[in-house]
Amino acid sequence: MRIGVLGGGQLGRMLGEAGVPLGHTFVFLEPAEECPAASTGEWIRAPFGDAAALEILASRTEIVTYEFENVPVGAVETIAARRPVLPSATSLATAQDRLAEKRLFAGLGIPTPAFEPVDCAEDLAAAAERIGLPAVLKTRRMGYDGRGQQVLRERSELAAAFAALGEQPLLLEAFVPFDRELSVVAARARGGEIAFYPPIENLHRGGILRLSRAPAPAMSAALETQARAHAGKILATLEHVGVLALETFQVGDRLLANEIAPRVHNSGHWTIEGARTGQFENHLRAITGVPLGSSDARGHSAMVNLIGELPDLAALAAIPGAYPHLYGKRPRPGRKLGHVTLCADSPALLEPRLEALLQLVPEASGVSSRA
Repeated sequence: MRIGVLGGGQLGRMLGEAGVPLGHTFVFLEPAEECPAASTGEWIRAPFGDAAALEILASRTEIVTYEFENVPVGAVETIAARRPVLPSATSLATAQDRLAEKRLFAGLGIPTPAFEPVDCAEDLAAAAERIGLPAVLKTRRMGYDGRGQQVLRERSELAAAFAALGEQPLLLEAFVPFDRELSVVAARARGGEIAFYPPIENLHRGGILRLSRAPAPAMSAALETQARAHAGKILATLEHVGVLALETFQVGDRLLANEIAPRVHNSGHWTIEGARTGQFENHLRAITGVPLGSSDARGHSAMVNLIGELPDLAALAAIPGAYPHLYGKRPRPGRKLGHVTLCADSPALLEPRLEALLQLVPEASGVSSRA
């Protein structure tokens, strides 16, 4: 099948890598000067709002998807008039607005941190009074990898934070002293079938994911059931087709929903080697109407992002069970240049390999491999 993809970053690249062996061909619409996905298909370089480029993309493909959630909803709606776009604009629009996300969770009975919308400085002062401090002030739109948010600890910080975030519509959330961050990645088929991957434990620093472990260590059956129930409600309500990730905070025996990503997700990269069917293949299976593959883990995995600069690749290759994925991007501070998945039959085998990998990754310094 000829598949169009809005976005040509590393997620598009890995969609292509999963799809080409299945007989799919790809056309990527990417406005940036670099297009990592171009190694797996055709690249149309144009803004997402370019009507002529959207027409070309629609004319050269049979179905269209997107690889990140900051694609304009209008672009999706324009293409949807010509070709099926999966996931739909509904999923995209919900994920683009943190307030819409939180209201979706609340409407489904999914617990979240306390939150309130903030449209002006007076709203912020009132919300801080009701929610209490510390709290996290976030932009409602265009925030990812730690961007667009500030932790507020004193009332004297409110005015400066509101100004720093652009005096735009914001969201104030209670600061959650969580035990750990967990995500659940799942794929939903056109007919409603859902394949859930095992819950994943994630460690962030500076708002950027550094390390994921799957299946998440010390995950009780009750917590896993909770995670699947929350994600399943969201997938069904949005009538989402494709992969979706739900990020949560574990607080004791409860999961609080943080946000969704209506696409293949960084915390699911381990599935390429660590699951019977990777998230990228299952996304393509879902949108093309092919039955989903098994999402069972093959063993135990860890995924480490390579950020800012690459490690000694020869030393990395010497680590048993290491699978590097480089994205073909120019190095710069804070940029995801690739990731490494480690696979092993048991946690006891995985741990020393992970310790060795973390010694090679400069940006992972200070991230412990221990749960």
